[in-house]
Order: sequence, then structure tokens, then C-alpha cells
Amino acid sequence: MAISMHESVDLGRPGETPPPGAAKRRSPWLGQHMGTALIAAAGGFALGHWAGNAIAGNYENVAGSGQNNVATVLALSFGVLGWLIGSGALNYPLAKLVGKEPAPEIEEVGWGRYFRFTLDHKVVGMQYIIAVLLFLFTGGLLAMAIRTELLSPTTHYFGPGTYIAVVSEHGTVMMMMATSVITGPIAGWLIPLMIGSRRMAFPRVEAFSFWMFTAGYLVILTALPFGGFPTGWTGYAPLQTQAAGGMDSYLVGFAVVGIGMITAGFNIIATIINYRAPGMTWSRLPIFIWSLLAVASLLALATPTLVTGGLFGILDRTAQTAFFVNEHGGSSFLWENLFWFFGHPEVYIMALPGFGIVGEILPVFTGKPLFGYRVGAAGMLGVALLSFFVWQHHLFQSGINPDMRPLFMLTTELISIPTGFIYLTGMGTLWKAKIRFEVPMLFALALYFNFLIGGITGVFLSDVPVNVTVHGSFFVLAHFHYTIMGGLIFAFFGGLYYWLPKMTGKTLNKTLSLVHFWMMFIFFNLTFFPLFIVGLLGQPRRVFEYAQRLQGLNDFSSISAYLLGASFLVFTANFAWSLWIDPKPAPANPWGSRGLEWQTPTPVPFNNFERIPVILADPYHYGEENPLPVADLGVPVGAGVGSGGSGGSGPSGISGTTLIEGGPGDV
Repeated sequence: MAISMHESVDLGRPGETPPPGAAKRRSPWLGQHMGTALIAAAGGFALGHWAGNAIAGNYENVAGSGQNNVATVLALSFGVLGWLIGSGALNYPLAKLVGKEPAPEIEEVGWGRYFRFTLDHKVVGMQYIIAVLLFLFTGGLLAMAIRTELLSPTTHYFGPGTYIAVVSEHGTVMMMMATSVITGPIAGWLIPLMIGSRRMAFPRVEAFSFWMFTAGYLVILTALPFGGFPTGWTGYAPLQTQAAGGMDSYLVGFAVVGIGMITAGFNIIATIINYRAPGMTWSRLPIFIWSLLAVASLLALATPTLVTGGLFGILDRTAQTAFFVNEHGGSSFLWENLFWFFGHPEVYIMALPGFGIVGEILPVFTGKPLFGYRVGAAGMLGVALLSFFVWQHHLFQSGINPDMRPLFMLTTELISIPTGFIYLTGMGTLWKAKIRFEVPMLFALALYFNFLIGGITGVFLSDVPVNVTVHGSFFVLAHFHYTIMGGLIFAFFGGLYYWLPKMTGKTLNKTLSLVHFWMMFIFFNLTFFPLFIVGLLGQPRRVFEYAQRLQGLNDFSSISAYLLGASFLVFTANFAWSLWIDPKPAPANPWGSRGLEWQTPTPVPFNNFERIPVILADPYHYGEENPLPVADLGVPVGAGVGSGGSGGSGPSGISGTTLIEGGPGDV
């Protein structure tokens, strides 16, 4: 097929024309923004609390206990609704309901746009970055409180109830953050640019998922003033139905975040399938996009079980149903199955995007094509599929039929095969490579080191006899942190250091970046590796007293944890210094990447591309002489290595007036 580029035409879909320009500017404080969202949320909370007391104030179970779960749930639910209304997230559907056409979206400028509901995926991505960092730092402060309590087995800073509430809050905040730490900020910013689209398939849905995400964060924070919850992040019944009002915050918060995850997943799937530029065949799709496609499938298919389980739990605590109440015909075992049917795919929701990020970083800094591209992509899809068949290994000690143990031990060990494919893709890329040890590459290498330890210990945990021995101990906790924090969070920071020059147009201070990496890598391992040992020696999780002989290891881990926390302060200082205090412009393509996202101008225009590009090759042709440009952008902008959208044609001389020949499967 031949496509002529002589005419300045848009090859996008009908109706995908650029929105009106910024003919009308508005003050960031006129209309709806985060401030009005907070005010409306407070109003909704008060209204819901009053309604709950009016409805259930005289119920026997409320009058007898003084705990009105109906009032708490309605207060939180109305607060979320007020947050969405105040932010403008519901303007479009409400306008449609009353027969009005919403005002068209206009391009906004200035810092005020980051506090508003916006349809620009790049702005939403930056909003997500700040939100997930806030999540991360909140959970980190709670982790510092936990390690402070564990400095001594006999001297206590908290009571047992407060300690388990802090542990539960830490775990829940971190899990909420981790589910969206990449799919929200980095993926939302990059997907359209990496596949040659001007926007996400449903821009309003993307923005809605962000405001739901932040609403879930605010809801789960209310658990502490409500007395916390004693279940850990897993919310197990029957403790769930017996807990104080903080349990309502847990159930509503997870349901809210879950709805945001589902909508984000459907939006990512629709965008990747339907909004790829001409020539962006499946075999040319960046490996990061493959990882997001697998993750979005898990978000869309697994998360509804979490939301459903949360709804059942809310009904048990408010309407006196008995889904999880054994004494009234329900089953606390049902919660475990619903939760972990979501919970284990969630582990891969957190792991796969990290491998996608390092899959983009490794070819750039090794100067080699990505090894085993198709095997890596197939491995990601294989992990996504098998993740639905392993959830009951979390129930080995919870009354599972012993005859089922071998089956789930087998499926758990089978999932290590596609995971190994993904891992070996990275190892093959590194083999005999001349590596440039830039900061993003250091974080990528750290992921492989950390995940190897987490993966090997995971194989042990999948074995029933070992699981019986170490279940509920710090060994499990250390394994989990090595796979999630050691993998996902290291990949997240590697991605930030790699793409922030494109996102912000500013260069991060390299010295501070190196200090951050080495502090984070060294003290992460010094914090969590000793916990494998204390777990094998019998220290249980979620208990603030332990054997005196283990104090030395716990003190070592706690001091290392403080220094690990300090590494995040270094990143915060670097972020603020480089972006606002002493900003320095970043080169157009500082890493020499062939990725399509690096071929646009910086800052990226509102519509991303002058016109929809035509993709000519995958972005991994490193180390080749005169490689074909990644894309024809239809304007005099090169697509070769080192060109960042500032001018010039690609290395093959292809420009906006080139006739491109290709087979039927290429365009």
C-alpha cells in the first residue's frame, strides 16, 4: 500500500480534530478545582453523616453500641460524590442528563490547570505523579512509625490497638498507591505518544480515574480518626464485621479506588487497540505498551471482585446481611476467595509495568535491540492469564481442602515460567553490552537484582511445606517488599528519571539523582534482607512484641529504614530544586532514544502531533547503520536517534513529502 504525504491531511479518525484553541482563557480559580472539590466533599460528608443518623440512629445495634456504620458509610460515600461534583468530574454526564451540550474543552496554560479537571492526558499524568508521591510518602511515614515501635520488644510507643491500626493503614495506603503508581502517571502521560495518538480513547474517563484515585486516598485516611482497623491490608472477616468505624473507611476506600482502576483499565485497552497510528502493528508496539495491555486486562477483569467484596462487607456492617458472618449462614472464607481472586492478579498489576519500563530503558543504554521482544510480550500475556489460577496459595493455612493444595502449588510454580521469560529478555539485552550507567539504567539494573531475590523466595513460598513454616512471618513480608518495592517502585523512579526531562523540559540534578539511587538501593536491601532472617527465626507479622534475641536484627533494619526514608527526601529536594528553584532546560532527546515519544517537540503540544504519524519501524533498532526512522511525522521533524522534535529529517532523509511503500500488514 502506498500512502502519499504530499497533502497536509490528518490520518486520524473522523471527529478526532483538534479542539478549539485557547481563544478563551479562564482564571484557574474561577469555576471548579481542587479547592471547590474539598469544600463539596466536606459538605457531602456532613450531609451523609446527618442522613445516616436520621435513618439508623434508633436501630438496636446502633443504640446498643454507639457505632453507626450507616452514618459513616453514607458520610464517606456522599463525601466522594461531593468531591467528584466539586472537581467537575461529573459535569459532562450531568449536562447530558438534562439535555445540555457541555462546553468544549480548551487548551489551558499555567500552573492552575494541574488543580482542575482536564482532558489533556499530559496534565492528568502530572497530577497522578504528585498524587502517587503523596501516597508513597504517607505510607512511608507510617512505615517509619512501625520500625520505631519495633526498635525494642519491651519498650512500646503505641498500644497494641494503635500499632495494628498503623500497620493496617500503611499496608492499605501502599497497596492503593502501588496499583496505580505506573498505570496512572507514567502510562497516562505516555500511551498516546508511544502509539501515535492525540489523546486517550476516553479523556474524561482518564481524568475521572484520577479524581477517584485521590478520593480513595482521602477516604482511607479517615480510618485513623475513626479508630483504625485491625485486619491488616487484607481486611479478613470475621474481624471485618467486628471492627470499629475505621473498617468502613477501608471498605469504601478500596471500592472507590477499585472503580477508578476498572475505568482506567478499560480506557487503556480501548486506546491501545483502537488508537494506534497507521503502521503501528502489534509487532511494532513498544514493550511498555504490551505490559500495560496485560495490566489493563487484569484491572478490568480482576478488580470487580474487589469492589463486589467491598460492597458485601459494607452491607454486612450496615444492613445486617451475613455474606461473611459464619454464625448467620455466611462464610468468612468467601471474603478470602473474593479478595485474593483480585489480590493475586493485583501483584502482577504492580509487577508487569515495572518490567515494561525497564524494557524501554535497557535498549537505550545498552545500544542493543531488545532481546527476545516477542518472547517478552508473550511472557507478559502469559503471566496475566496464569495470575487468575493461583489465588488459593494465599489460603494454604486458612482451611483450604488439602486435596487442592498440590494444584495451586503447581499453578503458582508454573507462573514462574512466563515470569522467567520476561526476566531473561532483560538478561539477554544486557549480555555483552556496552552499558551507559546513567541514573535510569541504574534503577533498571537494581530492579533485576531485587526481583531475583523476591522471585526466588516466592518459589519457596509456593511450596506447601515451606509455606506452613513461614506463613504469617516477616519472611513473607520481606518477600513481598522485594517483589513490589524492589521491583515496581525502583522501576517507577527509573521511569521518572528517564521521562521527566520530556514531561517537564527540565534536567534533574545528576549528583542528587545518584545520591538518591545509591541510598535507596543500599538501604532498601539493608532494611528488608534481615527480615528474611527474623522471619525464619519465628518473628510474626503485625505483632509488636518479639523474642529478645531478635532485637539486634530489628534495630539494624529500623536504622536502615530511616536512611531509606531519607533517600526519598533527597528525591523530593532534587525534584523541587530542578523544576522550580534552579531549573535547567533539558536537551530535546538527552538519552538518544528512538522511542516515538521523544520525536515530538518539548513541551509536547496540546494535540501531541501536527498530524497522526505513520509508523515505519519498531523503536529498538539500536546498533544498526542507517536504521529506518521510527515514524514519518509529516512535518520536518526527524525520527532518528538524537532528534527530539526540534527540526531536521530522519537519518534516511524521510520527511513530510515522502512516499511510503509498505505491505498491507504494515499500515
